[in-house]
Amino acid sequence: MSENRERILELQEKMQELNIDMYLVPTADFHQSEYVGDYFKARKWLSGFSGSAGTLLVTDDQAYLWTDGRYFVQAKKELEGQDTRLMAMGEEGVPTIEEYLMDHMPEGGVLGFDGRVVNAAQGRKFETMMAEKHATLSVGDDLAGEVWEERPILPAPEVWVLDVKYAGETVAEKLARLRTAMKKEHATVHILSSLDDVAWLFNIRKNSDDGNVLAPAFTLITEDEARLFINSRKFSPELCAYFEENHVAIEKYDAIYDAVAGIRNETVLLEPGKVNFALYKKIDASNRIVEAMNPTSR
Repeated sequence: MSENRERILELQEKMQELNIDMYLVPTADFHQSEYVGDYFKARKWLSGFSGSAGTLLVTDDQAYLWTDGRYFVQAKKELEGQDTRLMAMGEEGVPTIEEYLMDHMPEGGVLGFDGRVVNAAQGRKFETMMAEKHATLSVGDDLAGEVWEERPILPAPEVWVLDVKYAGETVAEKLARLRTAMKKEHATVHILSSLDDVAWLFNIRKNSDDGNVLAPAFTLITEDEARLFINSRKFSPELCAYFEENHVAIEKYDAIYDAVAGIRNETVLLEPGKVNFALYKKIDASNRIVEAMNPTSR
């Protein structure tokens, strides 16, 4: 039995324990980035397929890998010796993931995925689809992570400040423009989690040891607060002073979920395709949500 098949069997055992009928493992991080770090390569670890784009769907007795035409030859080779079936996207007779779910999810079943690696727009789509089958979502468990015993750690980024002559504007100027845009949307809170937007807003980059110059971080912006949720373990005293001077509060990376859960009676601006589903589901019903493109991207 191949190593990858053993890993998928372990995942299926976890699914059975939680009564999950199907489990999705996409290629994504908590910020919907185009390229992901080693910590987020669960689909590769489970299936053995190393292409940069693909989604694994595991059922109680089978695994399916969807990828596009760039990777058909590679996927066939890397899936050899396994039971994982290649679903060649766009080929005749090959259903989309959504079509497969609707055709094969049992009535009243459960679709599982880690809600942090699926964006809010897609998560809501799955929610609507499953409702048609009287099925539910289970999005609170990272089952792939539970069976990945030697998973790489989330690194602490070494962050540095981009000189204003290259950034074009100071942090204060960018925050002022962002707050003006929020007012136009009648928003009192803005959730920002796309890494390029966060890096632009605070004029920061990180050392590109993993090929990505963007530091993993979330941001909450209000009229009088800017909160940056980031692993600051490697921050220099100068960097800490820089954020303090710009009235930016530094908080623990994972604390974003409790922070969002604590928002009450506000108008929250977010972009559904760039905020993860787990974060979106933390927003209390007392709040009004405004869905629009991030002002930092306009």
